[in-house]
Amino acid sequence: MPLLKASPLVEALQAYSAPLEGRRGLLRLDFNENTTGPSPRVVEAIRAMAPEHYGMYPEYDALKCRYGQVLGVAKEHVGLFNGADGAIHAVFQAFGAVGETVLMATPTFGYYAPCACQQGMVIQTVAYGLPDFPYPQQAVAQDLQRKPRLLMICNPNNPTGTRVDPGWIQAMAAAHPNTLVVVDELYEAFTGDTVLPTALQQPNLLVLRSLSKTAGLAALRLGFAVGSPGVVERLERVTGPYDVNGFAVTAAFAALDDPDHVRAYVQEVGAARDWLLPRLTATGLRHHCDGGNYLLLWPEQDPETLVAALRRRGVLVRPMTGKPLLDGSVRISIGSCDQMKLFWERYQECAAVS
Repeated sequence: MPLLKASPLVEALQAYSAPLEGRRGLLRLDFNENTTGPSPRVVEAIRAMAPEHYGMYPEYDALKCRYGQVLGVAKEHVGLFNGADGAIHAVFQAFGAVGETVLMATPTFGYYAPCACQQGMVIQTVAYGLPDFPYPQQAVAQDLQRKPRLLMICNPNNPTGTRVDPGWIQAMAAAHPNTLVVVDELYEAFTGDTVLPTALQQPNLLVLRSLSKTAGLAALRLGFAVGSPGVVERLERVTGPYDVNGFAVTAAFAALDDPDHVRAYVQEVGAARDWLLPRLTATGLRHHCDGGNYLLLWPEQDPETLVAALRRRGVLVRPMTGKPLLDGSVRISIGSCDQMKLFWERYQECAAVS
């Protein structure tokens, strides 16, 4: 019996996938997750959920209000999504169209491109600079003259850590009102760089956030889109009415009510980074670390061999094989000081036997 084919756009796609299986019990330095866990208040709140709430569809308005209070915006500016990935998908569904252009610097987060391809969009890329991966402001500004439908900016960028001046982003959005400028700020807590709240004065500027990286809620999938009510409402038109589950809503309230937990985690990551970087420098290993809770390392041995050797020793890191400008490197998430000391011990073991 012949296989029933999907639409031509879907048939041309490759599924976006990441090696997520078999990671439990290992030191997870491969996906920039919070490696220390959420606030104890989150665990308590989920355990305290009444049995009747399991059978009820979740309510969202109160969480929109609460997150709006954190950012200093009204609830109409806040959209809730099944992770930031859900928000990214909604952006392309709502504003992408066949033949329209999305502009982005590369390398960057790998989910933007497949979302664009699903809509039949033209992907226009500009390379980050070398050797330290500065954002290509001049080239992007020039390409904006062609009026792309979307400009995607990951700030700080994953995987290079590149930080983009929020003032420049706002200026570009103001100068190009026909382009929706989407700023992925998932790692904002590690730099403080943000276009909020002044971005809300520009209807073509949208900010994406989540509680995965800093609050430790990656498994519960909760993301936010913050921007003009008109843009947010159009994103909600292309999402399901109950895409965000009730456990995530309950956990979000508890996480937002314990900002000290997030601050402590960010400080711990900073201390771990300050411990590790001098050791990388002393060994002469090429590395790059800017914004975010991650760094890039170019090992002396084959990256895939290193990844396999570290896994055998209980440590996971992410190879950047095939990524523009990054081939030959691995991305390493930064966890606690104790975790990075363990990583460094295991890395030196691998280097000694290579």
